[in-house]
Amino acid sequence: MKAENARAMTPDQLNDELVKLKKEQFNLRFQQATGQLENTARVRQVRRDIALVRTIINEKTRQAAQA
Repeated sequence: MKAENARAMTPDQLNDELVKLKKEQFNLRFQQATGQLENTARVRQVRRDIALVRTIINEKTRQAAQA
């Protein structure tokens, strides 16, 4: 996910995306624990996408509070 794409989303869409990414992260952890994980780089990418979405959510809430 790119930051510019995430910034174009509404807060509700960002929250939905965050939930989706957290579910994916949960599934990836189980796959890793059972030895079924094929794409190990996806764990890192999902973690970074979660951080990106949380950062943009915080930015938008701060902007709304200032306005």
